[in-house]
Amino acid sequence: MPPGLVALALGGFGIGLTEFLIAGLLPQVASDFAVSEAVAGRLISGYALSVAVGAIVLTAATARLSRKRVLVALVALFVVGNLLSAVAPDYRVMMLGRIVAALCHGSFFGIGSLVARSLVAPERKSRAVAVMFAGLTLANVLGVPFGALVGERWGWRSAFWAVTAIGVLALAGIVALVPAWAGQVPPTDLRTQLRAFRSWQVWLTLTATALGYGGMFGAFSYLAYTFTEVGGFSAADVAWLLMVYGVGLVVGNVIGGRAADRDRDRALLLALLGLTVTLAAFGLLAANAPASVVLVFLLGLTGFAAVPGMITRVTDHAHRAALAAGANVSASNVGNALGAWLGGLALSAGLGYRAPLFVGAGIVAVSFVVMAVAAYTNRPR
Repeated sequence: MPPGLVALALGGFGIGLTEFLIAGLLPQVASDFAVSEAVAGRLISGYALSVAVGAIVLTAATARLSRKRVLVALVALFVVGNLLSAVAPDYRVMMLGRIVAALCHGSFFGIGSLVARSLVAPERKSRAVAVMFAGLTLANVLGVPFGALVGERWGWRSAFWAVTAIGVLALAGIVALVPAWAGQVPPTDLRTQLRAFRSWQVWLTLTATALGYGGMFGAFSYLAYTFTEVGGFSAADVAWLLMVYGVGLVVGNVIGGRAADRDRDRALLLALLGLTVTLAAFGLLAANAPASVVLVFLLGLTGFAAVPGMITRVTDHAHRAALAAGANVSASNVGNALGAWLGGLALSAGLGYRAPLFVGAGIVAVSFVVMAVAAYTNRPR
């Protein structure tokens, strides 16, 4: 494993922690700043929207720069954002810190995936991307409990100080371990970058990404209610059940990277089909506690198994244009928002706490069809 990949994974871990740990700190933040929990919750939605914007804007603005230098600047921005959150005297500065940290998120994973794949042989590119994303998946497992534990013992600000320190370590690692040539391509202007979007394969892959993420996240957003209201679990059980889901993400990331290097389109179709079946089965068996434990693990596994392959697929068809890599991250966040919205509509319609699972299965089924069209039209004639 090239040491530069370890530095990228550490950066991904820190960025992932920033995204997820706030969920376990909201009560303390709301109390400290004298705002309602609903207002404090905007620190999550504001972050997500900033990720979608930053992934496009910053990637486009830095298209002509060295990718290593861009990564260094992005991680530095991440450190500044978390430092602002750690010292924030009021809610507005806290939100500013969240937005600054979020702006680097999409571009880091988009550009970082191009750098990661350049550090290994072409036949291992999806596995290299999976290694970089391993940090994000581990953060998904550890983020909420980490934030809750550190915040309970030393206060919520200490959690952001810890993430700031991780960012500094990642910054030093990228400076020292990522070669200057990694991921480098001839300088391109914005018009050249936009030409990548003339490919239907790019658009089909972005659509499949958005729908695949949307189906999974639409179900995930309401899993706590499904566990407690349908499965009979206690509220205290939700934390370890979500950790089981996170372990599934880690396993799916590894399996998906290896499978995509063997036969990418087949691996993506199998992952999306598996996710569709898992969501539908979960909806049917949500009242069965043992089945729910198995299915939440499979939800994480099948949900993330497509990620490495989707990223390498869109960047291959975009001729490694950094803007397309950033667009892939934006597509996933747009999908997250769409899935959560549709799942919420199903709940508002009185369809019950199983409904988001079935809605998610339907969305992913459409993603499977889109991916099947992409794979069929991409076959050699």
